[in-house]
Amino acid sequence: MSETVNRPASFRWIQLILGIVAMAMIANLQYGWTLFVDPIAAKHGWSRAAIQVAFTIFVLTETWLVPIEGWFVDKFGPRPVVMVGGLLCGLGWYINSFADSLAMLYFAAVVSGIGAGAVYGTCVGNALKWFPDRRGLAAGLTAAGFGAGSAVTIIPISAMIATRGYQDAFLYFGIGQGVIVVLVSLFLFRAPEHKKGDAVANVQQTKRDYKPSEVLREPVFWIMYAMFVMVAAGGLMATAQLGSIARDFKVFDVQVSMMGLTLPALTFALAIDRVLNGLTRPFFGWVSDQIGREPTMFIAFAIEAVGILALFHYGHNPFAFVILTGIVFFAWGEIYSLFPSTCADTFGSKYAASNAGLLYTAKGTASLLVPLSAVLASATGGWYAVFVVASALNATAALMAWFVLKPMRAKHMAKPAVAE
Repeated sequence: MSETVNRPASFRWIQLILGIVAMAMIANLQYGWTLFVDPIAAKHGWSRAAIQVAFTIFVLTETWLVPIEGWFVDKFGPRPVVMVGGLLCGLGWYINSFADSLAMLYFAAVVSGIGAGAVYGTCVGNALKWFPDRRGLAAGLTAAGFGAGSAVTIIPISAMIATRGYQDAFLYFGIGQGVIVVLVSLFLFRAPEHKKGDAVANVQQTKRDYKPSEVLREPVFWIMYAMFVMVAAGGLMATAQLGSIARDFKVFDVQVSMMGLTLPALTFALAIDRVLNGLTRPFFGWVSDQIGREPTMFIAFAIEAVGILALFHYGHNPFAFVILTGIVFFAWGEIYSLFPSTCADTFGSKYAASNAGLLYTAKGTASLLVPLSAVLASATGGWYAVFVVASALNATAALMAWFVLKPMRAKHMAKPAVAE
């Protein structure tokens, strides 16, 4: 049953804001990790590759366990799941603060990954349930908290690492972020049941709610899953190796002046990319609420395909490198609003957290493909093949959105309201 009775119309916006705050608090587990790698390596003498295994473990546990965490949300509501998630996130960084072996570092990654997944899956799922009429915007704003949330704390974390050491940064920020998430959880409520058809005119929505076991038997789900993997892997292939690409393009430390600022090209690119990676999620989510999910996917994925190729051809110019990496990030980050909202439209609100969690595991699957970009670059003696493959994956996904997903979803929506 719903926990909300006679709530004012503004209440759901409060729920959305709370979800965004919680997402911002877990963002550093992923986006702030890069700040700790070199200090850890310097202290313990571990190789960067060995340390980065912890990051891979974090991503896999953060993504592949979300369906289970989503089931708990659908069953018990968002509050207990986010509370436990916050405790685990804080505990993970606390363990990192004194980890003196790779095994302990990897264990901490498992703990924090489970916690981050619990918070992420719950907040996105809760947004989808509270906003059946604006799912794209709500999911986009929530995901933006994760995409850009680290921007507020990245400077103080860097400063603490420089002045007091990475252990104190892990300890104090881990505890602080965990406490805030736990406090937020106390004010989260289960969304009320919405009448079918509470949707904007341009967005198709299902006539009934599908259980996760039913979703896995629907071909349209696996089409969305394949597209998610393609775009996530394609974007990550081009962006995960950005530092190496900048060095090979000889723009790594070339000064670029823009918007009254002068910074090294890579630093400038990363700063802009962090902001655009957050803004794109609510922007394209809002666009999809207006013109439909598949047309928006086609536009965004096509821009990404062209942007990746343009980055390869023109990225040797420092100014162009900054601008084009921004375009690549802007056309990539929207997958974290478009796919969850499309999933909820297709399979209903009741099990939205579980079903969106199933789809979100595509991020983990895509992360396994990213190391192949370095292998491909090494085998071919350059980045050309990597950029071509990444662009092709996005172009394929764009065409699938229009010519495969759109008609399949239309056929799916025409099914009877009662399960056969």
